[in-house]
Amino acid sequence: MEFLSKNKTVILVVLGVLVAIGIWLSSRGDTHSDSLIKTQASSGTGPEDKTLVDTLLQLRSVSLSGTIFSDPAFISLRDFGTQIIPEPIGRPNPFAPVSLTSVPAKVKPQNVKPLSPRR
Repeated sequence: MEFLSKNKTVILVVLGVLVAIGIWLSSRGDTHSDSLIKTQASSGTGPEDKTLVDTLLQLRSVSLSGTIFSDPAFISLRDFGTQIIPEPIGRPNPFAPVSLTSVPAKVKPQNVKPLSPRR
């Protein structure tokens, strides 16, 4: 028991280093493994290509006409959107410091000179 109490910090440091090495080794993983990423050259005769061609042929046969717009169900639809009310235009740069010469973009008084940029 005396050994543990005298060497407690040394034992904790050694255990901490061992745990850190174990975590580092397990998180590093296998860097040379290509098992998750593989590519195949497509020859154009696989089952994926056949389903793609079938889907494209089905889409080619679809024709769009305007008959849906004369349907009573479409005509009975109502717009429940909110009207956007135009608001007055604010300052040209809303993040610029507010000063006495700052005026809205639409209203420009005759006596105010534009600010020169600070250097």
